[in-house]
Amino acid sequence: MTTTAKISIFSISLIILITSIIIFHLTKPNNNQTLKPPSPQTNYIVRFTQYKPSNTHKQYLLQNTNNCSNWKWVHRNNPASGYPTDFGLVAIDDVEVGYVIGEFERLEMVKDVTVDSSIRLRDLLMGNDGKRIGAFSDGKKRRPGKIFTSMSFGEAEDGNLTVDWRRELLSHKSQVTSLFGADSLWSKGYTGAKVKMAIFDTGIRSDHPHFRNIKERTNWTNEDTLNDNLGHGTFVAGVIAGEDAECLGFAPDTEIYAFRVFTDAQVSYTSWFLDAFNYAIASNMDVLNLSIGGPDYLDLPFVEKVLELTASNIIMVSAIGNDGPLYGTLNNPGDQSDVIGVGGIDYNDHIASFSSRGMSTWEIPHGYGRVKPDIVAYGREIMGSKISTGCKTLSGTSVASPVVAGVVCLLVSVIPENERKQLLNPASMKQALVEGAAKLSGPNMYEQGAGRVDLLESYEILKTYTPRASIFPSVLDYTDCPYAWPFCQQPLYADAMPVLFNTTILNGMGVIGYIESQPVWHPSNEESNLLSIHFTYSDIIWPWTGYLALHMQIKEEGAKFSGEIEGNVTVKVYSPPGLGETSFRHSTCVLRLKLKVIPTPPRSVRVLWDQFHSIKYPPGYIPRDSLDVRNDILDWHGDHLHTNFHIMFNMLRDAGYYIETLGSPLTCFDARHYGTLMLVDLEDEYFEEEIQKLRDDVVNTGLSLVVFGDWYNVDTMVKMRFFDDNTRSWWTPVTGGANIPALNDLLAPFGIAFGDRILNGDFNLNDELIKYASGTNIVKFPSGGYVHSFPFYDSSESAATHSFLGGKDNADSPILGLVEVGGSRIAVYGDSNCLDSSHMVTNCYWLLRKILDFTGKKVKDPILFSNSVKLKTPLHQDDDQLPSRRTDLNFSMYSAVLGKELICRSDSRFDVWGTKGYGLQVRGRNRRLPGYKAIDLGMGLNSSSDISISKSPKVVDKSKEISSGNKFLSLLYRDDLDVPVVFPSHWLVPAVVGVLGILLLINFWRIRQKRRRRRKGSNSSGRFSNL
Repeated sequence: MTTTAKISIFSISLIILITSIIIFHLTKPNNNQTLKPPSPQTNYIVRFTQYKPSNTHKQYLLQNTNNCSNWKWVHRNNPASGYPTDFGLVAIDDVEVGYVIGEFERLEMVKDVTVDSSIRLRDLLMGNDGKRIGAFSDGKKRRPGKIFTSMSFGEAEDGNLTVDWRRELLSHKSQVTSLFGADSLWSKGYTGAKVKMAIFDTGIRSDHPHFRNIKERTNWTNEDTLNDNLGHGTFVAGVIAGEDAECLGFAPDTEIYAFRVFTDAQVSYTSWFLDAFNYAIASNMDVLNLSIGGPDYLDLPFVEKVLELTASNIIMVSAIGNDGPLYGTLNNPGDQSDVIGVGGIDYNDHIASFSSRGMSTWEIPHGYGRVKPDIVAYGREIMGSKISTGCKTLSGTSVASPVVAGVVCLLVSVIPENERKQLLNPASMKQALVEGAAKLSGPNMYEQGAGRVDLLESYEILKTYTPRASIFPSVLDYTDCPYAWPFCQQPLYADAMPVLFNTTILNGMGVIGYIESQPVWHPSNEESNLLSIHFTYSDIIWPWTGYLALHMQIKEEGAKFSGEIEGNVTVKVYSPPGLGETSFRHSTCVLRLKLKVIPTPPRSVRVLWDQFHSIKYPPGYIPRDSLDVRNDILDWHGDHLHTNFHIMFNMLRDAGYYIETLGSPLTCFDARHYGTLMLVDLEDEYFEEEIQKLRDDVVNTGLSLVVFGDWYNVDTMVKMRFFDDNTRSWWTPVTGGANIPALNDLLAPFGIAFGDRILNGDFNLNDELIKYASGTNIVKFPSGGYVHSFPFYDSSESAATHSFLGGKDNADSPILGLVEVGGSRIAVYGDSNCLDSSHMVTNCYWLLRKILDFTGKKVKDPILFSNSVKLKTPLHQDDDQLPSRRTDLNFSMYSAVLGKELICRSDSRFDVWGTKGYGLQVRGRNRRLPGYKAIDLGMGLNSSSDISISKSPKVVDKSKEISSGNKFLSLLYRDDLDVPVVFPSHWLVPAVVGVLGILLLINFWRIRQKRRRRRKGSNSSGRFSNL
């Protein structure tokens, strides 16, 4: 071996050892971080398909897992222990969790296995200065919450209150009983007697002087006390049933059952709630108040137990949330149709700033939300009981909720005790409340629901009530603005996407019901025949409620019609016979429509909004769009025109634009009808057919394109990763603020691409100051286009590494680009926060108007199209330098594209329902428009920019790129939310590298030893030969 070779091997070995030491130090967990090592065991909830004694479930698991020692049964000593149960609590060794869960879930009697989430509520809502403290407070990362947000014991402040990620005891001064006329019912002898009221909260003291009828107190926590040491549970009970003259409750004779489900440290567990719910069912409660809420409507053990509880004829009243004035912020379970969701108002009948707004977001992006809250009640400065004695005032929807719960208890006592279970149920009580409510002037239906609760009107309804079904809302009137917003904001017209109106069926006839036949549209006159309605609805109405969605289009012959359309929709519902009855119960529901219709607007002012490619929390960790917002770490408001983009929607309507929503793939719309397609803050991938059709639409059909992106940086996403002590799993963002790699695929045919910088700062354009909040940069753009660049701070992890290595980049960053492509126009901008009302600092609506004037009306603003920003040479970056997809994630878990079939859904135009859409020759059945042009890649673009339309756009195998990738890396950074991962990534990599280095050194030493022996041998033979 030569000296050079020896030096080379030694150098390599030395380098590997040094590298391993460096990696070890770089990856060693920081003591200041919250990546705590997992404990040896974690508790999991095992749900079974049947109710059986707890010990029976235990023996079933033991017998079918061969008594393996890597899990143990956790005994629950609480009042529900003596009843059959449908779940068990087990402690599983963290290192064996995947195997054990797999063994459990293969068993026939096991429904599923989920972690028993711990809910830590301390100091997450109000700080010492009276402000909310966010999920990233104190430099610590806290989980983006599956369950419960914090308690509030102070007065709510006006302004934009952001979410805290747990389920929230939503309480934030005043004698309210007289405002609702409760004394009128008291004078008739109705005081809540013989009504069993369950209060799930922080407990109550048995000797409290404000209560005459505390029937039972139960403790579901791990603390040995039944008392309320925080005051929240006592306050809620006081609003419902207090008898102190200073802070009277609504139903002083109500039987109070206090369920203590929170500790003094404001902590609870999912399993505590499940046991307490089961006990409430077994104890035959009448009403249950739950002043808590959270954004995770996919927390199945909790959600399904609520369904079971209401199916057991328990009327649940729940706070709708304290995340107002933002839209799309309804909390679960208040957003469920079987629960009475309560919002808050002040004494001037104004919606309280803290009260969460609708619509419900379960149904989007592929449908339309329902009207919530159901009703509103006074929730500001309400008077209630203190812990020991005396009264105090609080505000919040968790105060409004017991106001309604007290009203409900009073109304239940109106019905004779022997008739209650036949007449009263969650649906009939909701019917009485929403039909008796007083509609407020000013707020829309997604702010106030049916309106302010009216005790006396609801009393009159219940006095003569017979079981029936009804629809809520029962009227859609386009002339009733602003209540009917957003429908009244934009009239109907021909050739538009269907307008969806999602209603709730309330079935007071039984817990289960069915729709007899297709709903029927009854037009009131000849002109009303221009309206075409398709219906989607619940196959089974359970428990007590279902949905009826209207998909409304104006027929083509109504393209020039202007006027009103009126009529009724009827739907027949039936339920099994009631107690003592022999025949089925039948009822006909009526929905009245009064709609405005206008002639079809010109193409130039018609804008199509892509909703289909939006992904929100839940089910995954979808991060916020602005990383400066530290107390709201998830993107959960729906990203819909009528939720967090509602102000933008109103602005565009005021500017004369007509905006429609596309909840299906891009193949499902006719581009000839629209001037502009808007892609804003999108997280999903695209079908290959979508990319091809959009290219054809832009090149040949005259469709213009407006894209608002957001940050995307893989290094930053990995940096945001943290270990969640609640679920014992790693949480990493599923994508960035937007899915830039997917958008780049879509824009590739036009020579446009975004980068992976995370830019922050202010800039001036047209004498307007705009905040650029965690936006991205443009790295590819064709010559002849107009590109605006500004100096910003790059906060991405890539930039930090670049700076650390001595690199400098003082150049301005391109963020806004505009270009003409034949008869079409494209505009791209790297940040959507200036359009999103959730965390907006400054809006850029004026910029959007100018962009749409360009794309739709061909109007060029002199500031945007200054010669000083015109590109003489294209912006270019090699494809291998563009942002790449994560390789450690199975993105198909969250995507409506990857691994899914391309199909036009029921929010598309009726002629393409169930097909693959318009235009391209895609696989399967499709509809080709008459005269729809083929792709012409030759001459005739007539473009003012030097743009090359690629003939065959590069379409990567996204599923392979995303889900396969580097398997070793995927082990290190795996964030499968359903399967908690315990992996020692901070030491394994350097350990492996170090071992390899040692092996190389040993080999090097052995080679040297062999070489020395050879030299000795050769020297001896030389000496002998000389002799």
